[in-house]
Amino acid sequence: MTLAIVSSLMGLAALIAGAEWLVRGGSALAARLGVSPLLIGLTIVALGTSTPELAVGIEAALQGNGSLAVGNIAGTNTVNILLILGLSAMLQPLAIRMQTLRLELPVIVIASAALLVFAWDGVLSRLEGLFLITMGMAFTLTVIRVARRESITVKLEFAREFAAPRFSRRHGFSAMAMLAIGLVVIVVGANWLVDGAVALARLWNVSDAFIGLTIVAIGTSAPELVTTIISTIRGERDIAIGNLIGSSVYNILVILGAACLFPSNGIEVSAQLIRVDIPVMLGVALACIPVFISGRQISRFEGGMFVSAYLLYLGYLINDRI
Repeated sequence: MTLAIVSSLMGLAALIAGAEWLVRGGSALAARLGVSPLLIGLTIVALGTSTPELAVGIEAALQGNGSLAVGNIAGTNTVNILLILGLSAMLQPLAIRMQTLRLELPVIVIASAALLVFAWDGVLSRLEGLFLITMGMAFTLTVIRVARRESITVKLEFAREFAAPRFSRRHGFSAMAMLAIGLVVIVVGANWLVDGAVALARLWNVSDAFIGLTIVAIGTSAPELVTTIISTIRGERDIAIGNLIGSSVYNILVILGAACLFPSNGIEVSAQLIRVDIPVMLGVALACIPVFISGRQISRFEGGMFVSAYLLYLGYLINDRI
């Protein structure tokens, strides 16, 4: 058991560090090359903080642990919205941008519903994975169009975070090196984490899905948690919620979609994930609609309700699945 726990902890630490290097390197390089700030936030930062889920999903799929891959995505998105977004709102009421209401919120609901429909037969096929990726590409193209109309405030926020006085070859090589190192560390960390998580599931006599929904989901959400808390402390609220919802969208459409392409027979989805956990993820996305629309903000009370709902769900998982 000690070896499994050590492997899991080392994997989590590597994923967190690798995601940080990947986001920093990719964002710095993109900013210095003149890529739109909003595009960086909703694509590079959102995808970068989702790379742990991608690495874990592909590794789990290749090992035949499909429920771990799907459970990680369902669990991570539930953690992102209920726990991380809720904690952020409890620190300070979170204003909702019109773009979030018009773009990210509808897409996360549609993506969650699509996943439930595709998983209903117990298998996520390569064709369904390709469809999810296509939806992700359409979302990204829409983000690119929106980026052309980004506000001065958002530009200034990303300029403070990523911009350099001038582009130099040395800075460019440094950013690319950080990007490459981050990718390598994430791949290695994913291998350690999946091996450790599967070993723990066998030792504790619980399902791969349970490990994916709890330990792995909370662990791989660490980059989103760090990004959101830092953005909240700095007062960069648009970045906080944009990254969180954008990352959840990419988790389903791009991350899980890509994982479906690797196994020849697709990814098997357990009955419990279909009956309970994916519907919970969809329900959480639907619950955001009235919360986001009412007053165009998430109040401290609503943030507390989100966190309480996650703790109840976590309690249910522990009580029902162990």
